Parts: sequence; structure tokens; C-alpha cells
Amino acid sequence: MDELDTLGLICPLPVLKARKRLLGMAPGALLRVLSDDPVAAIDLPHFCREAGHELVSHEGHVFVIRRGEHPR
Repeated sequence: MDELDTLGLICPLPVLKARKRLLGMAPGALLRVLSDDPVAAIDLPHFCREAGHELVSHEGHVFVIRRGEHPR
């Protein structure tokens, strides 16, 4: 599982960095995103729904995203 540390970054950087990292990953791969931006709890799930990825889990400052088969 890849890990992306976006601690200390604010909107929209956690989503933009996650998007860029996911584009370089194989379909089905997992990305663990660390983000302490309060808005990330809204932005990352929304990004996943819109882009065709799956938000596997969200606990505290840790988000686990599975790259979609055919991201949009």
C-alpha cells in the first residue's frame, strides 16, 4: 500500500496530490492518505465518488482509497 503524507496541507492540495498519485497506480491498488485538513473529510470522499475510486476507510486523519478500474 502506497502512502501519501499531506499533513499540514490545506484544500485543495490533499485531493490534488491524491489524484496525481492515484493516476500512477494500478487499478485496485490502495493509497493511504494522511490529512489533517478538516475539509478533507468532505473533499476526499467526494473526489472518490466523482473520479470512480473507492474510499475504503476513513479513521481520524487516515483515508484509504482503492484506485478505480476506469477512473473518470
